Amino acid sequence: MQTSIKNTLLVWLLGAQLTSYAQYTFFTPEGSFAIEASLENTDMVRLPIYRNEITSLSVIGDYIVGGTSAIEGKSPFVFTASLESRKMTEIKDLEGIVEGQQRIRSGFVKSDKGQLFAGTMPQSSSTSGHLISVSLDKKKNLVVKDFGTPVIGEGIYALTSDPTNRVLYGLTYPSGYFFSFDISTKKSEVYKDLAPSGKVRFSLEDHFSVTAEDYLSRALIADDNGLVYGSLPYGVLFYFDPKTKSLVKTEEELPEVWGRRSLGQIHCWVKTSKGEIYGANRADGQLFKLNAATQKIKNLGKPIMMTGLAGLAEGGDGKIYGIAGGYPGYGHLFSYDDEDGFVDYGNPQFDMVEPGIEQGIAWRGYQMETIAASEDGKYIIIGEAEALSQLMVFPVK
Repeated sequence: MQTSIKNTLLVWLLGAQLTSYAQYTFFTPEGSFAIEASLENTDMVRLPIYRNEITSLSVIGDYIVGGTSAIEGKSPFVFTASLESRKMTEIKDLEGIVEGQQRIRSGFVKSDKGQLFAGTMPQSSSTSGHLISVSLDKKKNLVVKDFGTPVIGEGIYALTSDPTNRVLYGLTYPSGYFFSFDISTKKSEVYKDLAPSGKVRFSLEDHFSVTAEDYLSRALIADDNGLVYGSLPYGVLFYFDPKTKSLVKTEEELPEVWGRRSLGQIHCWVKTSKGEIYGANRADGQLFKLNAATQKIKNLGKPIMMTGLAGLAEGGDGKIYGIAGGYPGYGHLFSYDDEDGFVDYGNPQFDMVEPGIEQGIAWRGYQMETIAASEDGKYIIIGEAEALSQLMVFPVK
């Protein structure tokens, strides 16, 4: 009995040591850097505190383009930063363009003309989310336009596109309606067939104490044939067929840790340059691959032992890079490919050199929320979701 207890204690201590080691393993590759995006009480180009969670991220040429989320009653920003000069270049308060908005968390999607689109979530249920376009003019200044409200009374929770047909597809919050939006005509169609019923909502919210943010699909993705994929409550996979204009509930379910089916929810997707589709379950932080031809899911496992997998991006080396874990621990950066499997790099810690800190400081990522690749795949960019969020950049070798 004593031997059994000792062995159990030894295993526990070893696990604790490994967890502690992983928590304090830093990733500081050559050529990496941090950009100071947020700072209170300054006349420099910076995002103000409590309105600077970087929840959407993309890249146009040399310019990082970001969208933020704010605390209750405050409006978000759209911003740019230069990879070459390693500094913020412009911020634009969304309040001057679309009133009453709080969050840009849908991610950015690109049209066939290179402009970015994103969806907003309003400050209150009495207003609606909007679609916005973001582009850069000839002088690289931000141009943000309001494309209106696709679904009255709803925010825009997730967004993807089919660039060949100039159509956006989205999922609303809090009802979970699916919609399509024609960029050319600015007309939307709403599909409510698979929206969570009152019975399902009651079961999830009353029995499992989760909210719509926990069971609505956090991301959507379109395959090369135009089918759009997302998740339903309890981790069920669905797709929208634009040819038949129908929503189809499949028999596939997302990977899960046993007993946590109620937390099944798509956290993020990425489609590679080869057309391969990877996704992740938010609650358990499991990476999977979707076979678009068969609608079958292959579970690839967990990159780290913590929950959550907030973002995925493809590097120029063909690897999938992602950010996993988070509060109460530190987020980790990892990569995946078929040859090496998962590689956990630990916590990113990049040097930040800015006016006033010319000597540089080692900026460590904590709550990392978004990740994107530059258009040439040479850089991976990470955005934080903090009171003072910064940008972290490293080169892909």
